[in-house]
Amino acid sequence: MARSFDGVHVATTTPFHPDSLEVDLDGYRAHCAWLLDEGITGLFPNGSLGEYEALSPAERRQVWQVAVEVVRDAGRGMVVSGLSGPSARAICELAEQAKADGVDGAMVLPPTNHPSTVDELVAHYAAIAEVGLPVIAYNNPFSTRTDLTPDILARLGAIDGVVGVKEFSGDVRRISEIIELAPHLEVLCGSDDLALESALMGATGWIGGFTGTWPAATLQVFEAGRAGQVGDVLELYRTMLPALRWDSGPRFVQAIKLSIDLIGGRGGGPTRPPRLPLDPEAEAQVTQSVKAVQAALA
Repeated sequence: MARSFDGVHVATTTPFHPDSLEVDLDGYRAHCAWLLDEGITGLFPNGSLGEYEALSPAERRQVWQVAVEVVRDAGRGMVVSGLSGPSARAICELAEQAKADGVDGAMVLPPTNHPSTVDELVAHYAAIAEVGLPVIAYNNPFSTRTDLTPDILARLGAIDGVVGVKEFSGDVRRISEIIELAPHLEVLCGSDDLALESALMGATGWIGGFTGTWPAATLQVFEAGRAGQVGDVLELYRTMLPALRWDSGPRFVQAIKLSIDLIGGRGGGPTRPPRLPLDPEAEAQVTQSVKAVQAALA
């Protein structure tokens, strides 16, 4: 089961047709192919950025199937699907389908319907791991009200099949503590605006949002951080930060989709309700920050 999740990955957006808001599978296929061409290591569909809560189970499966097809056609990369939900029972049904379809792993939030006890968390992840897909625990206390602290992750890491954590607490000090308490877990940065710092502290991967806007540039930043060559990318990273900070806010989906639109990509477009378009002020702020990055890259 063991597999390395090193590298720079994309928590992919889910593009929708503007008129019907049906999933634009052709657009998604083109976006995924472009990401792999640009050097991205893995595609992570159906996460928070992929608006999984607004997708039906059938749509979620269609999305990861397209990602798997693109990876197979390219002959490189991996697919790890977000498989979060309120109960292990519901998630296991999806996990069985994902495994059958050739998905390489599952990224799983704590139960999304209530703050869980530690024992409930252990039972939740143990049940999902039994399906046989490598599991990356996704720590996002802002959306789940459950914080997978390093001591809890040490317990989850003792479960056969739980192999890593996407760390999105916003506290870069967690990286070192997780490595100390659960050295067998792969630590993957989940906060775009802490990517360079996380790489320096020992994160081996980055599951990003804006990695889907600037794949080659974000790969350059993260690899330099892992190598300790901060001076090579610090100016670029600082230019990126005003955009990257949107990844940690409540309108991150709209902001990242807009950024993809602004560079002429295929993974942007509208969001599904309850998300609404950005207000004019926010749209102007995102546009300004994206233009600044584009100018630096040019």
